[in-house]
Amino acid sequence: MTTTTLDKVRTLGDWAALGIQQHLEKVLQHEPEVLADKDPEELHQMRVGMRRLRSAITGFAPVLDLPQGTQNKNIGKVSRCLGELRDLDVLLEAIDQRYYPNLPSKEQKAIKQVLSELNLQRQQTFKQVKKTLESKKYRQLKQELQQWLDSPCYTKIEQLPIEEVLPDLLLPQISQLFLHPGWQVGIEQLQTEPTQNGSEQLSSETVEQILQVEGETIHDLRKQVKRVRYLMNLFTDFYGATYSAYLQDMKDIQEYLGDIQDSHVLEVVMTNVLESDIKSVLPTFAQVLAQSRYKAWQKWQLFQRRYLNTELRLNFRSTLLHPIVDLTLHSEE
Repeated sequence: MTTTTLDKVRTLGDWAALGIQQHLEKVLQHEPEVLADKDPEELHQMRVGMRRLRSAITGFAPVLDLPQGTQNKNIGKVSRCLGELRDLDVLLEAIDQRYYPNLPSKEQKAIKQVLSELNLQRQQTFKQVKKTLESKKYRQLKQELQQWLDSPCYTKIEQLPIEEVLPDLLLPQISQLFLHPGWQVGIEQLQTEPTQNGSEQLSSETVEQILQVEGETIHDLRKQVKRVRYLMNLFTDFYGATYSAYLQDMKDIQEYLGDIQDSHVLEVVMTNVLESDIKSVLPTFAQVLAQSRYKAWQKWQLFQRRYLNTELRLNFRSTLLHPIVDLTLHSEE
């Protein structure tokens, strides 16, 4: 963001409008190519735009007076629709390019059946995306957001200097993150079971057992990490290197927990399509998925150990309490 822009955007209301505008523009930029359905990356970028638009509206909710049609639930419906199609693209790409070439021929035959079924599902899901993006509700959503940007309406806290209220915007989400039960998953086993080679790493078998019971909790933690990441992304201009390091942590944690979830979803999809336990039908593939989950768990466990540290949490909160007031020294030309 340029110094000129920052000079003009100093109040809470100004910054809210800028955030909504930037993410709405990203959504609209990629929409035509999503409807053309030729490049999966366009869908990915539009989905990211919708998610960040939703995050901006959530983060700035105390200052926003938005039209009824722009409620977060309406944005969420569009985002979920795009997400279903994106998830299928990710699955298809992972199966076709990462797993299929390295499987024995017998298992490749079964994989082809899965690919065929998923491609049919994708066709139906794209029809739903097209219907959603051409719907009256979606047109109304875009129109009302644009009209609001042309003449923004705020609550009474509009003129508060942005740097004064940043901690109040950020800390509630950070508190929810730190209080999430997902941080405690596997801790009991680490304390009571022997670890591998004295390395404080659980065995792959134990991790599989944990994920069977607590997989949904871990997945929910990833969602909260993602919310924190998108909210923090709105305010990188107000903080320095320490803030950026914490933001990178959020990105990495989201990635590793996402890898765990992706392998689980892939296994469930395979089981449903083949109507059989993949460990018997696709033993090599099942083993590769388990190994992938375990590697992601080991990476996640390093962050889990760090973020259960009281000193780190205190430092994280303290960082949010001290934004950079002189924005012109921190902005990029």
